Amino acid sequence: MAGGSDSAERRRAPAERDGPERMCIVTRERRAPEELIRFVVGPDGTVVADIKAKLPGRGVWVTAQADIVEQAVRRQAFARGLKASAKAETNLAADVDALLERDCLQYLSLANKAGAVVTGFAKVETAIGTGHVVLLLHANDASTDGIRKLGQAVRRRFGAEGPPQINLFASSQLDLALGRANVVHAALDAEPASRAFLARCRRLAAYRSVRRADEPREMDLSPEAGSGVGNREGRAPGT
Repeated sequence: MAGGSDSAERRRAPAERDGPERMCIVTRERRAPEELIRFVVGPDGTVVADIKAKLPGRGVWVTAQADIVEQAVRRQAFARGLKASAKAETNLAADVDALLERDCLQYLSLANKAGAVVTGFAKVETAIGTGHVVLLLHANDASTDGIRKLGQAVRRRFGAEGPPQINLFASSQLDLALGRANVVHAALDAEPASRAFLARCRRLAAYRSVRRADEPREMDLSPEAGSGVGNREGRAPGT
C-alpha cells in the first residue's frame, strides 16, 4: 500500500483520476490518463508504479514509455513532482515493464477462462476461417514459417484489414497464462475479455516503443505481423 496516510491525501487520489487529462512531469505534455502511468511514494519512501491508478496518496504522472520513465529517474523528477522525499530506483522502468506485462497475461488468462482462446496451428487456422477472430497471438520464439502461413490465412479471409497480431510474449509465458503446454499460436474471439487483453497489449507495446537494440520486443498490428520475428527455438508451424 502506498504512503500518504492523512485523510486529505487519501481524498485527493479519486479526484485526481476523474479529470480528462494529466500532465507528464517529464515532457510537460497533457495526455489522457490511459497514455500515462501514475506513480506514488510507498511507505519506505520509494517510488511505486500505480499502473491501475488506484493507490491512495498524492501521485504524479509520466508518459507511458520506458525511455520517458528512465528520464524521470535520471532527472529526479519524482521528488520534485511529489514535493516530497522520493527515491526512484534505477531499474524503475524495467519494473514498470514487468507490471504491464503481468497485467496483460492476467487478462489473457481471464479471456481463456471465458472460453475465448484457442491454441495450436490447426485450430487457429480454422478459427481464422470462421471470421470471428479479433486477434492472433504468436509466441516471440515462434517459427517465421508458421507465422507466415497464418498470415496468409488471415489475408485470404479478411484481406488487408485483418485482426491485429501480437508477438510480445515467449511461449513459456503463454503456457503459464493459459495453463497449457507448448503454446506457440493462439486466436481470441470477440469476447469482452479479448478486447481488454488487446487494449493492455497496446499499452505494453507503446511502453516498449523505444528500447535498446539488444531488447527487441514488439507488437505488430498489421496483417503481416510476425514476419520479422526470429525463430530462436526452431518451433515447428504445427505446434
